[in-house]
Amino acid sequence: MNKLYIIIGSIIALIFIIFMSYRGNFNKANDYQKDVDKSWGNVQSSYQRRADLIPQLVATVKGAAENERGILTSVTQARAGIVNAKTPEDMDIMGKKINTAINLAFEAYPQIRSTENFKDLQAQLEGTENRINYARDEYNDKVGIYNSHISGFLNEMLLNKTRFPAKESFKGAEGSEKAPEVKF
Repeated sequence: MNKLYIIIGSIIALIFIIFMSYRGNFNKANDYQKDVDKSWGNVQSSYQRRADLIPQLVATVKGAAENERGILTSVTQARAGIVNAKTPEDMDIMGKKINTAINLAFEAYPQIRSTENFKDLQAQLEGTENRINYARDEYNDKVGIYNSHISGFLNEMLLNKTRFPAKESFKGAEGSEKAPEVKF
């Protein structure tokens, strides 16, 4: 009778250990799966930031460059008028015109900043792409942890493959391993 109690107790203990192990592995797999989903959401968020930000930055830089081009054109035309003047009276009239044109141009747009705007745009582009790359790397790390967990010996047998399918890491587009050619 003692042997029977020991066998039954051992079976119950074994079932309890398996159940607790399954429960712990299930919960851990569930947490890892949520981490993967959250990381992919961060990748999507970075894509959306790029889609929202970059067109606005480009439009701002284009607008500033157009404004500066207009100012430089006005100043250049005013200067050309002085060079073409023949008499001292023409020089005096043109001198007043150029002073007025220059003053108006610099009052409307006091400093030429196209180069700074383009540098800022370049920095924003680089920063945005770095954020996206970081989010993709983090996603791939989470996928690796999750896939490693669900493919463990005991988890391979116990976890439902429909509930916990293996996840795909982020992969670059075909040909993206080749550096793009930059042309001006």
